[in-house]
Amino acid sequence: MVQAIVGANWGDEGKGKVTDLLAEKSDVVVRFQGGANAGHTIINDYGRFSLHLLPSGVFHQNVVNVIGPGVALNVEALLGELKHLTEAGVPQPKILISDRCQVMMPYHVDFDKFEEERLGKNSFGSTKSGIAPFYSDKFAKVGLQVCQLYDEAILRERLEIALVKKNVLLRELYGKPEIDLEGLIAYLQKIAEEIRPMVGDTTKFLRDADRAGKTILLEGQLGTLRDPDHGIYPYTTSSSPLAAFGCIGAGVSPVSLQKIYAVTKAYSSCVGAGPFVSEIFGDAAKELRDRGGDKGEYGATTGRPRSVGWFDVVATRYGAMVQGATELVLTNLDVLGYLDEIPVCVAYETESGERITEFPTTPTLMHCKPVLETLPGWKQDIRGITRYEDLPENCRKYVDYIERVTETPIHMVSNGPKRSDILYR
Repeated sequence: MVQAIVGANWGDEGKGKVTDLLAEKSDVVVRFQGGANAGHTIINDYGRFSLHLLPSGVFHQNVVNVIGPGVALNVEALLGELKHLTEAGVPQPKILISDRCQVMMPYHVDFDKFEEERLGKNSFGSTKSGIAPFYSDKFAKVGLQVCQLYDEAILRERLEIALVKKNVLLRELYGKPEIDLEGLIAYLQKIAEEIRPMVGDTTKFLRDADRAGKTILLEGQLGTLRDPDHGIYPYTTSSSPLAAFGCIGAGVSPVSLQKIYAVTKAYSSCVGAGPFVSEIFGDAAKELRDRGGDKGEYGATTGRPRSVGWFDVVATRYGAMVQGATELVLTNLDVLGYLDEIPVCVAYETESGERITEFPTTPTLMHCKPVLETLPGWKQDIRGITRYEDLPENCRKYVDYIERVTETPIHMVSNGPKRSDILYR
């Protein structure tokens, strides 16, 4: 059986803990897209970790962790994460890297930084991790697959082709030094040897695991609204964080995908540029941000303060629909316990004054205002409660309300940052 866990919103929904829980009951956990540009925060008996490339099954010895062909593989970042884990006392996890996975080059990161600097106030809020230049090269067919690192003639030929344009851009557009071909080849051959024991045919491995009845968990990065086709383009990532793409980015049959968990917070948060209708500001935003999550609402990769707002019914219903969610997982419910009343964004008001309840395209979205309703708060710290039935009545009514307006079942509710802080309805 294949399952997917994905974000319903802008990313940063708290997928890490939920993925860690689901990974414990899985045989294989697969990263299927994205790179080191976002992270999952996981708190367990080993400590507190921010995973960026490693699948969240790395804390479980029974799990094989797969880096699928759809991932932007930053080898140095991956090795750094592995080192951090083992130094913290985590047993060496089982890792399998697709031989078809494409390699994040040092110049991808450089070009990402240079372009954001060039764009200035018109930048897209990139994490400057090289993602857009990487995927640009991949689809322009001037990227490098892991398997090509082990053939020097192919490696040299591919780089010679790619560097012609790269060096022109560096010299003429950015005023930066050109790339040293020989130094780059030596560097790539070195890191290729470091990962060689982990490289293999992951597509065949997953096919065999599926046929054997193993439980395979596809782990998404970011969320629906960062999808380049269905999200708030151009303020998106460069790969698809949708569950449907998980089959492609991992290499599994779509007919095997049976469950899709879409994670959403009990309020909204967002890192990166682009329209965010339910956003709040000032003291109210600071209080929600500082109370949010384990250490407040700050990006796991960038450390940037997240924009925060009230729960957005319009965006979340759309996000769940596009993901094909079989259920929502509601996180950070405990954060709202300080409020007398809890505002919820139930619709958008357009520039012309029209009230809409369907998520619009970006040009319309940029001029929308939130239409808010309020629900009664529960004014109680709910951390430590272990049975859903023991939650305050208004807290349970809030969950019932979100389930109803998003038109998606909710069976799992998180009421704290620890992996044990999870309630089942």
